[in-house]
Amino acid sequence: MAGFRGIFPVVQTPFDERGAVDETGLARQVEFCRQAGAHGLVYPVLASEFQLLTDSERRSALERVLKAADGQIPVVAGVAAASAQGASEYAAHAVGHGADAVIALPPYVGVLGPDDVFRYYEAISNAARRPVFLQDAPPGLPVPRIMELLQRIEHLVYVKEENEPSAHNISALIEGLGDACQGVFGGAWCRWMMSELDRGAHGFMPSVEIVDVHVRIWDLFHAGEQAAARDLYDRLLPFINLGFCLGLSVIKELLVRRGIIGTAHTRRTGLPTLDGQDAKELDIILDRIDDLLIPAA
Repeated sequence: MAGFRGIFPVVQTPFDERGAVDETGLARQVEFCRQAGAHGLVYPVLASEFQLLTDSERRSALERVLKAADGQIPVVAGVAAASAQGASEYAAHAVGHGADAVIALPPYVGVLGPDDVFRYYEAISNAARRPVFLQDAPPGLPVPRIMELLQRIEHLVYVKEENEPSAHNISALIEGLGDACQGVFGGAWCRWMMSELDRGAHGFMPSVEIVDVHVRIWDLFHAGEQAAARDLYDRLLPFINLGFCLGLSVIKELLVRRGIIGTAHTRRTGLPTLDGQDAKELDIILDRIDDLLIPAA
């Protein structure tokens, strides 16, 4: 499928009280995103804790997301791995179960040369034979290198750009790639969403917990109501700030509060946890944007 545009939230991996993957929670997130008007889904990537899943968990969880999506909403499957061989196997599995596109960080273990990165994305492209997103997250790739990869690799036609300064990088990619690129998406908590929209970003891949507000901002902006879109974005900024500081703890806590997943458990170690003052701050923030949130089914 070509022409992906809009808000493609990143589905979280929910864990039950025993620490096992909660596949019901996966399906509920998919349904929530559909109700919120999301234009697509992404799973599993960094925000989904893909690197902390076993191989069988990762495959099974993706299959559950694809089954819940049921062809009604595009799914971009995360296929990042430490090697070209691993990533190509994940890509083949994903498209074999109905993924519409795939996305991958560069190889994330060891020091690799330019030829290694090229062979990695070429292997993914050959296995997927569908659109491939390059996720450019810190420490990231130089913009000229990203351009070269998209110009040389057949199905590598999208970029998720969240390496700072992401807005500048998005401008450079859009201006420099031409027909070699079908779209550049923003990420990184949508901290620079308004600037990136003004620069021509084709979409965004935020986390899932507040996708209904991201969709409303997108719709207003593209309906020509840029001032109203910015007003909503300004109301969302305190939550973005809290989430950027506390990460998965905030994402999963809000998903629990909204009745979408059952626990806020994560496999990430060393993360800050919400203390009493954080919980109070979240209460205040949510009270001020409550009218923007749809009820979860």
